[in-house]
Amino acid sequence: MTENNFIEELKKINIELTANQLKQLERYYELLVEWNEKINLTAITKKEDVYLKHFYDSLTMNKIVDLSKVETMCDIGTGAGFPGLVIKIAFPNIKMTLVDALEKRIKFLNEVIKELGLTNIETVHARSEEYAKVNRNKFDITTARAVAHLSVLLEYAIPMTKVNGNFIAMKANVTDELDESKNALSKLFSKITGKIEFELPNENGQRTIIKIEKNKDNNLFPRKYAEIKKKRL
Repeated sequence: MTENNFIEELKKINIELTANQLKQLERYYELLVEWNEKINLTAITKKEDVYLKHFYDSLTMNKIVDLSKVETMCDIGTGAGFPGLVIKIAFPNIKMTLVDALEKRIKFLNEVIKELGLTNIETVHARSEEYAKVNRNKFDITTARAVAHLSVLLEYAIPMTKVNGNFIAMKANVTDELDESKNALSKLFSKITGKIEFELPNENGQRTIIKIEKNKDNNLFPRKYAEIKKKRL
């Protein structure tokens, strides 16, 4: 995906970036490649692939929620900043929190944030379930891209999501995971309110975005990591 293709495809999902935002993404790409030589951030490094499979893919969340109206968001297991940092660049109105368990990735994210001059964004070096325990009912939207099984992600994300807020899961094919997550949805007083399936441009893979609404808090969750690992909800 060339930059021009990227711009045109974004218009189809109601996103138009300024010249400065495009410059920020260009610099983000440069830093990603530079840091990737030192630490493992991504297997995808070719520019056209990064723009398609990381930048564009991250912004497809706008298909299921109007990101221009979101105030607070947390991206758990953000890795190299996908989708949270890309969304922050495109939607500077959002107060963004990026959570990751690996300190090296956090250092990379801090460098990108500094270089791009982003404000109202914080990085947190923590395990998601530990962060959730002390940040309950905090965010309008929580999100995760791939990362773990949907039932595990629900246990991480729903506790830190506000009541009536949403967890947006960004996945590939999730048919089995959806069936296996019914118990987690029930215990976490949450329900699926939207699901979109689509192919990335030029047949570059199936994507599924799931919108899950939190109806009530359950302070029994999340459990400790060892318990989650031993048995999913």
